[in-house]
Amino acid sequence: MARIKKAVNARKKHKKIIKLAKGYRGSRSRLFRPANAFVMKALKHAYVGRKLKKRDFRKLWIQRINAGTRMHGLSYSKFINGLKVANININRKMLAEMAISDAEGFKQLVETAKQNLK
Repeated sequence: MARIKKAVNARKKHKKIIKLAKGYRGSRSRLFRPANAFVMKALKHAYVGRKLKKRDFRKLWIQRINAGTRMHGLSYSKFINGLKVANININRKMLAEMAISDAEGFKQLVETAKQNLK
């Protein structure tokens, strides 16, 4: 039975972590143990941040749609309800983009939503 040495695998693991810690200050970027701790923390924050980004963008789109609809005398919730009743399926990202760049098309959607509320 041959003895297995772990030096090669340990070096690979350490180099991977040190590479991820590039740009950190002091021992956080040079020594394995502090680097490992801060890389794990950074990866955890990055994971959470990817989820929060989706939430933040949806909030932004809703604010933009709300601002656009209020310019035409309608609230956001009534606008969305009017679109649902009219069976118009456009996601909020596209509606927000229309509110900014295609004001005429957005106005037509608002009018359609208004007609379907009654």
